[in-house]
Amino acid sequence: MTGATRRASPGPQAAPTVDAARIGHFVDGERIDGTSGRHGDVFDPATGRRTGLVALAGAADVAVAVEAAGRAARSWRDASLARRTAVLFAFRELVHARRDRLAEVITAEHGKVLADAAGEVQRGLEVVEYACGIASALRGRFSENVSTGVDSYSLRQPLGVVAVISPFNFPVMVPLWFVPIAVACGNTVVLKPSEKDPGAALLLAEWFVEAGLPAGVLNVVNGDAEAVDALLDHPDVRAVSFVGSTPVARHVHRRATLTGKRVQALGGAKNHLVVLPDADLDLAADAAVNAGFGSAGERCMAISALVAVEPVADALVARIAARMAGLRTGDGRRGCDMGPLVTAAHLARVRGYVEAGVAAGAVPVVDGRDVVPDGDPNGFWLGPTLFDRVTPDMSVYTDEIFGPVLGVVRVDSYDAAVALVNANPYGNGTAVFTNDGGAARRFQHEVEVGMVGINVPIPVPMAYYSFGGWKASLFGDLHAHGEDGVRFFTRGKVVTSRWPDPRHGGVNLGFPTQT
Repeated sequence: MTGATRRASPGPQAAPTVDAARIGHFVDGERIDGTSGRHGDVFDPATGRRTGLVALAGAADVAVAVEAAGRAARSWRDASLARRTAVLFAFRELVHARRDRLAEVITAEHGKVLADAAGEVQRGLEVVEYACGIASALRGRFSENVSTGVDSYSLRQPLGVVAVISPFNFPVMVPLWFVPIAVACGNTVVLKPSEKDPGAALLLAEWFVEAGLPAGVLNVVNGDAEAVDALLDHPDVRAVSFVGSTPVARHVHRRATLTGKRVQALGGAKNHLVVLPDADLDLAADAAVNAGFGSAGERCMAISALVAVEPVADALVARIAARMAGLRTGDGRRGCDMGPLVTAAHLARVRGYVEAGVAAGAVPVVDGRDVVPDGDPNGFWLGPTLFDRVTPDMSVYTDEIFGPVLGVVRVDSYDAAVALVNANPYGNGTAVFTNDGGAARRFQHEVEVGMVGINVPIPVPMAYYSFGGWKASLFGDLHAHGEDGVRFFTRGKVVTSRWPDPRHGGVNLGFPTQT
């Protein structure tokens, strides 16, 4: 549907509230209610109904969780690598066997379709499997006779209590980016999931204990900004892993750094897909639809800006629009292609960007405000939206929308495309579609972005590599999971040793040299 055929779309109306389940915290191996007296609503985005009432932790609740983690840290850091990996193997088996249950919880609270939720679980499991091999990743180095009779060797040791703050869009995958590696390295964890969809994190914590993780090694506190700041300020928290928007990532990095914590704060993105004139346009159109509208665009790796190098724009836009016509937006439990947005407030925000794009002069080739969903009319619905002739000064280009809105920017050359990508303040992910190997190699060398795809629209690395962007998409030096994850959750130590030898000389006040 185009802008010329718009119908009135009032958005979700007030829906009846079902009996809301009370959702607390998970501390020292059991669920607790907390003491703050504050609560937040959890909704089923496909129906608009409130299904949960989640406790919002205050500083006192956070302190209880950190204290439990601190007690557990004293023994867990000394647990053998064999014991740690045995727990992770058992946890992996539990998640694998119950993956359908986990996907159902994701869909019920976040809204993404079941197939997408199952894919999220799988990507999280890949990090669990990497952490099962932590013994190899933690191996140090040994050098014999660095000086006469003197050996040197390195080792890595846990930090202690660490915090993980995860976003609403990946309630399973993002916690699993950090928690398995942190505990495998001998740390204890306080996880603060998004208060919008907390159910999956609580299940993961319970399953970890079922797998043999001692009580207190993994704790979950639900909450909002108050809980986040309490974790950032707590003196016993040694490190913070965060994923979320750039403004909050900047705040987390600044505040945690002031209190002497190690920080990896992954922020927002404006990911570009560059299509060169020699590209397979059908492949590029498929990729644009998949990467632009999967999970309703609520991915930090979603493609939201398609850069068409002329003369391909007209043909490419037509192909994308044709594919969008076959998409079915609706309840993720009904086999639809795309689900709702996560909350009514977020829906209103994204619709505002669509309205701003129209007002700024972008051409609405497909207008998602016209969608007729396969689901409850009170759900938080916005269909896939395609804008053509977007310019870099429009808010639909400059801002991270975090919704199913794809904008096409037309440029005249490869150089102009790369300049556009590099001028953007974000540097999370990008992709180029081309059949020219030389152009692809040049692109990967010249583009100033942390994760690059060549004919791959969403270049999320496998677990044994590390995930992270450049520029305003990352605050801190180390990326998530892989080798960077192991380095983040451990401290290096170098030992220089000499054992008494009956042949040793005696007192020598000279400066020691490597002889």
